[in-house]
Amino acid sequence: MSEPLIVVCPHCHAPNRVPAEKLGAGGTCGKCKQALFAGAPVELDAESFERHVGRSDLPVLVDFWAPWCGPCRMVAPAFAAAARQLEPRLRLAKLNTEEHQALAARFGIRSIPTLALFRDGREIARQAGAMDAANIVRWAQAHL
Repeated sequence: MSEPLIVVCPHCHAPNRVPAEKLGAGGTCGKCKQALFAGAPVELDAESFERHVGRSDLPVLVDFWAPWCGPCRMVAPAFAAAARQLEPRLRLAKLNTEEHQALAARFGIRSIPTLALFRDGREIARQAGAMDAANIVRWAQAHL
């Protein structure tokens, strides 16, 4: 039996221990009792960003976006489709750079949409520009 993984709940952002071999079974949060995998990107703020990126054992793919950005709005359905394909191996999340400018500045986000892949609290890959779901999935898997 392998070590349990820390999976942060997409709803209440509480950390949960999940046996690695049971990731595919989904599971529910010990705190809020909701599903640990919703098959949809998680909306993050500064606090939940730190929890998901810094405390989760799952890699996290973050879409840095803004509501006024046309290409960002075009990518949103593809990013959601990619979430359905990549969970539970990977958590997909969105961060509104308009609302969280300090966090976007901390990571040097210069253009949007930008996808950044994090593992163990560190950025391991970045891609700027719009992509369809198949390319998002392919790109993420290539960097894991």
